[in-house]
Amino acid sequence: MADNALTAPLRSPLAQAADRLATATRASGGAIRLAELPFLTQINVRLDAKGAAAEAVGLALDLQLPLQPNTVVRAGELTALWLGPDEWLLVGPPGSERDLEGRIREAAGDEFVSVIDVSAQRTTLLVTGPRARDLLAHGCPLDLHPRAFGPGRCAQTTLGRAQVVLVARDDPRAGFWVLVRSTFAGYLADWLLDAATEYVRRDV
Repeated sequence: MADNALTAPLRSPLAQAADRLATATRASGGAIRLAELPFLTQINVRLDAKGAAAEAVGLALDLQLPLQPNTVVRAGELTALWLGPDEWLLVGPPGSERDLEGRIREAAGDEFVSVIDVSAQRTTLLVTGPRARDLLAHGCPLDLHPRAFGPGRCAQTTLGRAQVVLVARDDPRAGFWVLVRSTFAGYLADWLLDAATEYVRRDV
């Protein structure tokens, strides 16, 4: 029997906000850049950090899971975020979910490991530019000074009133990732756009 189901194209949570984010970026005169990074692969991994699985998974991914609280390790296109003593979030390019899940499970073997694809739960906002820290500081309770939250740091926190995972990228010029649940993405985009009006050039 023929499959008559219609397959709708993927639509990111912030597709409707893309033009407004781009407009705010241009109007800031280079002070900030706001954009969505849609469809990044996000895999939640739980295992014993001191067990054999941790080392095996690290070797399989060519990336050792970070053991220091609230730190980030990156290798190639894959980034690992420390979320807890036995929990990490792996962020990779779109479409790599099955490959990553398979490699992790195969490497872990009989060792206990929890691997959950949470890619659809969140989207990612990119916030960069010379005033990116100032912009985020308007609504984030963390001390975002580079000495306290420099490159290679991450934290589960709030921005505005939304729960987010905030990541300071390993190159200061790369700015920040803000991982937010898809249901709160529109609210957070509106919040960022409102906060960004402080940096809009009046001569444009």
